[in-house]
Amino acid sequence: MSFNTDFKNGIVILGAGNVATHLSIALKKANFSIKCVYSKTIQAAKTLALKVDSHYTNEINQIPVEADLYIIAVKDEIIEEIIKHIKLKYGIIVHTAGSISMNVFENRFENYGVFYPLQTFSKFRDIDFSTVPVCIEANDEKLEKILIDLAKCISNSVHLIDTEKRKMLHLAAVFACNFANHMYSVATEILNQSDIPFDLLKPLIIETAQKATDSDPQNAQTGPAVRNDQNVILKHIELLKDKPEFEKIYRFVSESIYKLNQKTDTN
Repeated sequence: MSFNTDFKNGIVILGAGNVATHLSIALKKANFSIKCVYSKTIQAAKTLALKVDSHYTNEINQIPVEADLYIIAVKDEIIEEIIKHIKLKYGIIVHTAGSISMNVFENRFENYGVFYPLQTFSKFRDIDFSTVPVCIEANDEKLEKILIDLAKCISNSVHLIDTEKRKMLHLAAVFACNFANHMYSVATEILNQSDIPFDLLKPLIIETAQKATDSDPQNAQTGPAVRNDQNVILKHIELLKDKPEFEKIYRFVSESIYKLNQKTDTN
């Protein structure tokens, strides 16, 4: 390893989206130098670069080759294409994806790994990065230690997790975050039909999330499905007769809730 383990030669960020933005800002606040921001959209690269006092480019062949760390924070489907065009002298290269194997770097780079922050990020929302779990994987034990130490500079929750476990973690996160948020969108559609404000559900959403984090989510499950209250369930299904896609979701999730609860009760 000929790179600086304190990253004095700087960090290159490839991407300027939600993850890239929050991670770059967290690293900058921890006094790491962001040497360059790359994005295929020059305005996006410039916007992020201005936030972290960095150079920027939309030409991948113009990124510095002598940085100590290269972080690929782009959409999963373009990671391999980005990798094909990266040239570096000695630095570490990582990606931030939950479901992409570390092996995408194999046979191309000497020092590589994964730096996966487990959180939902939006540019317009501030996040305390110290609370964000960061999952680390590397192709070398010494490199693992270096990446763990870096992660600890910005997060109080750092974990060494291999590719297969990280894929399962990402899958669980899709259920817990993306699918749950979609249910809020469905609820909003239902409320809008009767001109009822979504604000009425906010205390319920907060309390549900709090119970799930305070205890086992399965133990916190309530509602007609867990009780198999067919009287209420059939009334709800009738109300959804003009929304067949929502009716399908209601039936399927209700059945899943009941079956999972029965399985838990028998264990």
